[in-house]
Amino acid sequence: MSDEKMSAEKMSDEKLVGIVLVSHSAQVAASVAELAKALAGGATAVPVAPAGGTEGGELGTSAELIAAAAASVDRGAGVAVLTDLGSAVLTVKALLAEGDELPAQSRLVDCPFVEGAVAAVVTAATGADLDAVAAAASEAYSYRKV
Repeated sequence: MSDEKMSAEKMSDEKLVGIVLVSHSAQVAASVAELAKALAGGATAVPVAPAGGTEGGELGTSAELIAAAAASVDRGAGVAVLTDLGSAVLTVKALLAEGDELPAQSRLVDCPFVEGAVAAVVTAATGADLDAVAAAASEAYSYRKV
């Protein structure tokens, strides 16, 4: 068996932090998830789920879609929830306040949406814990472009 295949199997046995990307647009959430995984070297073992738009396909946020996405990525190591804009933040905060809507150890992470998603996926792929994943995503605020 190749080292690469053994490494992939080992990662699938580990408890990795799950990542939920909440956007007002289903297309934006899905595209950022795809970009983050691709830039993280294909990080296929990292559970990432987009939660964008409403159930009817409109722009907006949906508590139900967010809760379902969080449940789908929960592997027991925590769930980092990243958001794009204001009402997405409010929706996640309301779900966290309910106490039982999101998996245990779910955390809203204050970070830039795209850069934070890439940093979170790259860090989660190393097997880092939720604190480290959240810190890496938040540190993306310091990335300079010029």
